[in-house]
Amino acid sequence: MRKSHKVMIGAVVVTVICISYVIFFARNKGNSSAKKSRPETVFSVITEVAKNQTLHGYVIVNGEIESQNSVNVYPDVSGKVIETKVMLGSSVTRGDIIAYVDPSSPGQYFKKSPVYAPISGSVISTPLKNGTTVNTNTTIAILGDISNLQISSNIPERYVAVLKTGLKASVSVEAYPGVNFAATVTRVSPVVDTISRTKQIILTFDKKDSRVNAGMFGKVVLYTEDYSGSVTIPTDSLVQINDKDYVFVVKEGSIVERRSVKTGNSVDGYIQILEGVKEGETVVIQGQTSLADGSKIRDITGRNSYMNDLNPESKDEIKVKEIR
Repeated sequence: MRKSHKVMIGAVVVTVICISYVIFFARNKGNSSAKKSRPETVFSVITEVAKNQTLHGYVIVNGEIESQNSVNVYPDVSGKVIETKVMLGSSVTRGDIIAYVDPSSPGQYFKKSPVYAPISGSVISTPLKNGTTVNTNTTIAILGDISNLQISSNIPERYVAVLKTGLKASVSVEAYPGVNFAATVTRVSPVVDTISRTKQIILTFDKKDSRVNAGMFGKVVLYTEDYSGSVTIPTDSLVQINDKDYVFVVKEGSIVERRSVKTGNSVDGYIQILEGVKEGETVVIQGQTSLADGSKIRDITGRNSYMNDLNPESKDEIKVKEIR
């Protein structure tokens, strides 16, 4: 009986071991099948090709458009304006009579005194009306050479180091939206204004244009520095890990490689890459925060991608701003 009892116990143990083995094998097989059937994660991203482009730094300021040569016209004597020979916009030649002043007073009668134009140009302010009492400090009219205009602007002190004659600028006016007029810096004030902490510059238009009038308010885009010699990518492409900058570069098979980079100048959403990315390589510019080294991607860059949102004229040279 003892022998039969031992045989039964052994049979039970063997049965339990067999059942456990079958269950373990079935579970492992099921897990392996599940792993094989699980789909690989693919991340949708937008990319851009790194290009060697010049970044143009510029300062945006306001300016007053005025004639290069304008003068106030004063009478030689005190009295009353009795006759005006010109009106607003009239063209005059140096030496022309623009008005007469009667210096007579009660009990005293004098010959009327002519007021001459000191320069050739146009009347750019409304002359005083007849009957107006004037003295030798009263402005009868203002004359200006409106065929040669200039723009005066005040530049903040922090940009004084880059100011010099010959800098190029683009001027726009509200009357003609979307139209830019080229100008060049011709004079720079030698001093900084102690009240406004600005330095005045004078720009002249490269070409005469009848659409630009004296007295207009202009927005001046003054180009200051050029950053060239390196590839550029959007600043948002960078991912910071432990205070180091990385980008994700697209490799063959739609796999990304996380790569450490050394950055340069960054202005207005674009940054120079000095080391780590070569011209022609494709980097991820949107969707990179979800990626890891070796992640699989699907590039959804299309016609409405990041680069196509830029002005078509700026694709070869990216213009950036330093101040508004």
